[in-house]
Amino acid sequence: MSEFPLSRSEEQGMQSPETFPCTVFCRSTNVLIVTVMLLAMAFLSSARCLAEIPTRAEIDDAQSIELPDDPAAILAVVGQSPIFLGELSPKVQARIDDVLSKTGQEIPADQLRFARINLTRGLLNQAIQNKMMRESFLLDQVGTQNADKRAEADATLAARARQMFYESELPQLQKQYKVDDLTELDNLLRKKGSSLSARQRDFADAMLGHLYIRSKVEQEPTVSLSEITEFYFEHHDEYLQKAAARWEQLTVLRSNYPDLEAAKKVISDMGREAYFGGNMQAVAREKSEEPFASSGGLHEWTKKGSLASDVLDSQVFQLPLNAMSEVIADGDGLHIVRVLGRREAGFTPLSEVQDEIRSKIREGKIAESQTTVMKEMEKRIPVWTLFPSDIPGAKPLPKSIASRQINSSAKPERF
Repeated sequence: MSEFPLSRSEEQGMQSPETFPCTVFCRSTNVLIVTVMLLAMAFLSSARCLAEIPTRAEIDDAQSIELPDDPAAILAVVGQSPIFLGELSPKVQARIDDVLSKTGQEIPADQLRFARINLTRGLLNQAIQNKMMRESFLLDQVGTQNADKRAEADATLAARARQMFYESELPQLQKQYKVDDLTELDNLLRKKGSSLSARQRDFADAMLGHLYIRSKVEQEPTVSLSEITEFYFEHHDEYLQKAAARWEQLTVLRSNYPDLEAAKKVISDMGREAYFGGNMQAVAREKSEEPFASSGGLHEWTKKGSLASDVLDSQVFQLPLNAMSEVIADGDGLHIVRVLGRREAGFTPLSEVQDEIRSKIREGKIAESQTTVMKEMEKRIPVWTLFPSDIPGAKPLPKSIASRQINSSAKPERF
């Protein structure tokens, strides 16, 4: 059995998944359906979930699904690893309770059932993926060796994962919940639909999944100069820069004065003070009336055509550099500007963006490699699940297995 030491940073990077992708279904706009959407969205920490509006037939199909009641019921079998209802249902119930307490809505039983099914389905899909990676990693270690060798390898990896959990994950949990006593921590986790044992199990699956992906995917793929050049010319339009300028500005707003003459006097006085005092930004901070006054009237690089004032937009791209302008009038007020810098429209040189392009190509290679690994894993690891349409290549879970109540440490027979 080989060892797989992780660096401290990698150990600390292993986190038990708190949220999982799911599909949110909603047709009506009434408050009950909105609440159901909130129940599903409670699991999300990113934009990876696609909110869909199903047909009536799809809603009826979801409502027709019968979830088992017993926590020992099997929802899926991944390779040789079963996934039990009891691993998912506490998380589902905790999220439902949390959202109900926040919304204060009384939700009909059929609506809650609808939400429970979809949340369970999303959690199950993620659990299956985690188990597939764990099974793949074990297969890589034991190959075609017998069941005893597999059990030995599994036990060794589980012990390593347990050690890492107590060294890195547990201290973070204690800090998060501000407790030292493990019993108290376990009780707090159970209120959130989890437990110490559940977090440890999730951590182990995540760790082995991390090791599996790391062993299959090169994290620093080589990117050649020819690839960078090819990418640059294929995406040339992305590197087209509009003309841009940066300048200082003094402004008075016509709406703040009884007439135009009064406004002109104020802007002229400001201009003379800046000209003879030599510090336009100091005058702007004290007296200017435009939004950038607090920053000394300094407008950093701004693209041509982006200003609300067409007059100013034209002037800052025509005036000589480093010289105070005459008073410029537009619909809002009177202005004096000093253009500090200007750059013409054109393409950003390859030399300035090659590091950015290299990173994009590298990320694309890693993502492509991960996709390939996941597809190979789907072919390699057999999956039986209550929702076979959710997992490519999965088979329906036989009713004899779905209705069976077994101890979580027992091994399901192969089928």
